[in-house]
Amino acid sequence: MRISRKIRFQLHLQKLLFVILILAIAGMLGWLSNKHAFTFDWTSNKRNTLSSSSIGLLETMDGPVNVHVYLKENQTVSTAVEEILRRYQRVKPDFNFRLINPDIDFDTAQQDEVERYGQVIIQHKDKKERITSLSEQAISNALLRLSRSSDLKVAFLKGHGERSPQSDDNTSYSKLANELTNKGFTIESHNLLLSPLPSDTAVLVIAAPAREILEGELDHIIAFIEDGGNLLWMMDPGELQGTEALAEMLGISFHPGIIVDNNANLRKTLRIQHPAMVPVLDYHQHAITEKLQYNTLFPISRGVEQLQQQQASSWSASIIAQSLPRSWSEAGGLAAEVAFEPENGDVEGPVTLILALERAIDGKEKADKASQRIIVAGDSDFLANSYIGAGANLSLGLGIFNWLAGDDDLIAVESKNAPDTKLELDDIEIMLIGAGFFIVLPLVLILAGAFIWMKRRKR
Repeated sequence: MRISRKIRFQLHLQKLLFVILILAIAGMLGWLSNKHAFTFDWTSNKRNTLSSSSIGLLETMDGPVNVHVYLKENQTVSTAVEEILRRYQRVKPDFNFRLINPDIDFDTAQQDEVERYGQVIIQHKDKKERITSLSEQAISNALLRLSRSSDLKVAFLKGHGERSPQSDDNTSYSKLANELTNKGFTIESHNLLLSPLPSDTAVLVIAAPAREILEGELDHIIAFIEDGGNLLWMMDPGELQGTEALAEMLGISFHPGIIVDNNANLRKTLRIQHPAMVPVLDYHQHAITEKLQYNTLFPISRGVEQLQQQQASSWSASIIAQSLPRSWSEAGGLAAEVAFEPENGDVEGPVTLILALERAIDGKEKADKASQRIIVAGDSDFLANSYIGAGANLSLGLGIFNWLAGDDDLIAVESKNAPDTKLELDDIEIMLIGAGFFIVLPLVLILAGAFIWMKRRKR
């Protein structure tokens, strides 16, 4: 076929138009990439994306947030830092950040009182926070502290063998206290024999007293509640240690027995050996639990319930956590073999582990808040150092304190682990992989080589 000059011209014109269109599309994509960013996080637990808690926190903050990151000149580090902070900026457009070399911008570094490289200054309104880590946990905790109108004082009752927020042993609450301090709470222990509770106490914590609370001390606690104070009351199985009047005032009762769980397959999956280690998988709808995604564990716990005659009172009760249906409150205590025996006082599950009480306090002089909040739990171990890292126990505990303090929108910021960076194999899987590499694969290669040799020999 002979190509005429006209056809040759049309072909050249088509090629030129094709190149122009390709360049135009590439330029348009480049322009769009500068104006609009699309990111996809395919990692397990979405650890390169802000958690729903951090997003919710940013949405509650009014006004701009300014961040100064003090670094040496290093393009690789600067790019990584910018990527982390842009996650916040995509949610909150007025989240502003600057990467500053303190050796060059000396005046700004002096104004922020920067002492070394790697420090980060976060400012919101007239408050500042200084951190040294750019993890989501560190940044969001700093933002949470900045968002609080004032420090919230949490008083732990002491003098009766309660759990201590200062001690580091397994049964104490030092890990919980550190987390609360990082989130803007002020933690102190208070002995009611020395003085009544301070008027600025936001939350009183009674953590499983081992000795009897005296009548005069109980009067201080009841006066605190009558004045609109918020309370976290945790009682392990056993005696009520002189708090019967407090239970009567709140209209609640504790079961005398210990909750046991009979879900054998679930316990095997969670590697729970003892039936008194109660797992909670599903939560009732509440501000405390709406963002919980993992199970929680309650060791050696008892049931708690609102008394029937109190259900029409001013207190509104909500179940926060309860055991699974195949569980019960064992009235006879733990033995080698436990069995459900209702004729002996056992209470059929599901059994309530944590109960939330709330009532309106309009007109009270205590504070300018609209409601009074109380949490009653039949276990204190779930927040102890040895168990607070189990499942979502820490998130549940932080959610409880935020709710008691009135910060419904500032529930726990969960740290994200990276399960997809660690390969865990059992003995059988290791044996199969070893056999595959050291026996099956070499055998396949030998057979393949022998087959090829024999086939070539026949030629």
